[in-house]
Amino acid sequence: MNTAARGRRLASPVRLTLAFDLGGDLDGAWWPHTASVARELPELTDALFRRLGRIIDISVNWSSLAGSPDHDSLHRPNTADPGQMISRQRLMTITGSEAPATLLLVPSLTSSVLAALVLRQAAGLPITAAERNTQAFQTADDIVRAARAESARCARRLQELDPHSLASQIQP
Repeated sequence: MNTAARGRRLASPVRLTLAFDLGGDLDGAWWPHTASVARELPELTDALFRRLGRIIDISVNWSSLAGSPDHDSLHRPNTADPGQMISRQRLMTITGSEAPATLLLVPSLTSSVLAALVLRQAAGLPITAAERNTQAFQTADDIVRAARAESARCARRLQELDPHSLASQIQP
């Protein structure tokens, strides 16, 4: 029986990875079972409770009108604009009472091989040498690099918009 941190019974385990040390541009990834992220959010927040504490805020970098990226299409040749598909990754910043975490949202329909590699890379978990010599690894690496860059861009924009942020108060 799978149970979340605070006792809710899960139909399927939460597919989530977190880095050992939180606070980087990307702290891990979440691979929901369905496209209905809102329905699976309670299980995610329960799974994060131990590391982050009580969840007090969740922010995302996409609108409800934006389509979900198709990670598996990056394997296909002759993609119209692969750079555009790689660059706009969906990120969630989840702020808990103890710590925040920025997660890459892996689309639910992503193949299990690619999703597993993205989950592990996003959290900085080990990947074998044999796995590194695959097209799936190269695609996962491109996705995670793009997610880290997107996260850094989002953080810079937030600092520019918030004149009271700690970074803007530090004098060079």
